[in-house]
Amino acid sequence: MTAFGKLIRTTAFRLTLVYLFLFAIFAASLLAYFAWNTRRLITEEITQTVNAETSEINEIYGRRGLVGLVRAIEYRALRPGANLYLVTTPTGQAVAGNVGSLAPGVMATRGWTETAYRRIEDADERDHRALVRVTELENGFRLLIGRDLAERRRLFGIVAKAAQWSVLIVVVLGLGGGVFVARRVLRRIDAMSGTAHRIMTGDLSERLPVGRSGDELDRLAENLNAMLERIEALMAGLKEVSDNIAHDLKTPLTRLRNRAEEALAKSGCEADYRAALERTIEESDGLIRTFNALLMIARAESGQARGNMDDFDAADVAGGIHELYEPLAEDDGMTLKVKADPTPVHGNRELISQALANLVENAIKYGKPVTQAGGTVVSMDSGQIMIEAKREGDQVLLSVTDRGPGIPEADRKHAVERFVRLEASRTLPGSGLGLSLASAVATLHGGELRLGDAHPGLVATLVLPARAGAGDRVAPPIPDVPQKVA
Repeated sequence: MTAFGKLIRTTAFRLTLVYLFLFAIFAASLLAYFAWNTRRLITEEITQTVNAETSEINEIYGRRGLVGLVRAIEYRALRPGANLYLVTTPTGQAVAGNVGSLAPGVMATRGWTETAYRRIEDADERDHRALVRVTELENGFRLLIGRDLAERRRLFGIVAKAAQWSVLIVVVLGLGGGVFVARRVLRRIDAMSGTAHRIMTGDLSERLPVGRSGDELDRLAENLNAMLERIEALMAGLKEVSDNIAHDLKTPLTRLRNRAEEALAKSGCEADYRAALERTIEESDGLIRTFNALLMIARAESGQARGNMDDFDAADVAGGIHELYEPLAEDDGMTLKVKADPTPVHGNRELISQALANLVENAIKYGKPVTQAGGTVVSMDSGQIMIEAKREGDQVLLSVTDRGPGIPEADRKHAVERFVRLEASRTLPGSGLGLSLASAVATLHGGELRLGDAHPGLVATLVLPARAGAGDRVAPPIPDVPQKVA
């Protein structure tokens, strides 16, 4: 397609043509109204002048008779720029005046008429137009007084010519402006198309150009760039997850296979085979938990869980998690407490419960008391884990606080990534998906996962938006049975 063909097919050029057409119609309508109004004003002026002169002539006729009428008509007809005058007998014979000929039947009709005429002194054979009034005098005589319409016609011609030139100028300027605007828009669209083509070839680091005008194209480019950044992050995350899955799941699968081979090669009794099968089942359960966690994270990040959201009390969720994990904490020599006020929230109860359970499991697993050399405990409330549910302003906070070593501030950003396990936790069982799931659940609900310092220990908080009026529609509690996600 040629450059001109691309130009005239642009939306900007077509919109310019539409606006040009509408503006031309508006301008033509305005000039037509001006011409019609001017014509009306001139016609009113003519009628007022003729009516006044007709009254004067009738008064002269009444005082001086036919002789005085004829003298007055002949005197007035000789003045420069005189009106049209004609007096005829009852039989239609001209008595006085400056009209040489009229259209047939004009003198037979009383009142106003627009007619063709010719003056007596006219040398050419052309007919002129005039607006005349015919009145009947006493004794059957008729009087015609009128005014030539050349002035009205001349003024109308001036307006019509001005309208033609105005419309022509509007069309030329409009087309020129349309071409200028269309070329400018086309350049920007071509730049965006080129960037989009490079992105389609695989270069996700490309971004659409954004100008400084802040117009709708700039806003569109900014939104598309934000979308591209999100896509690039998702693709990088997908690649990272794929690499992590291949790396982190290869070891348990290999261990699973080796144990099966070892059982086949060395086990000689039923008890050995049973022990090998139990270890195989345990390893398989760990793999299943890992895949379930990945599926829940994918479900949360894709937004599929938004359809199962309802109103419920976050305090019930905190109480259920406390009841479920209190024995596990006691087995590890720790104390699990809960502090929960009635806190209405709108969301997916299952996912929020699972996220809170992950935070509690991490606190039990990694929140052992911090001790100094010689075994002295640093904190007076060592070994205590606190689950708290409360509302602050327009936010609902579900937090888990432990008194362990915590997470260094530099590592908190990476701690929520999938399969990331910090150096201090590599010797403990787990897959590094617990905080990732909690962060994905918070993001699904329009919130975030905050990791802070408890001095000592870690404060992991699910920050969820509170819904206005949610407290009037709190759903009845249901049992929370979260899966174990390391």
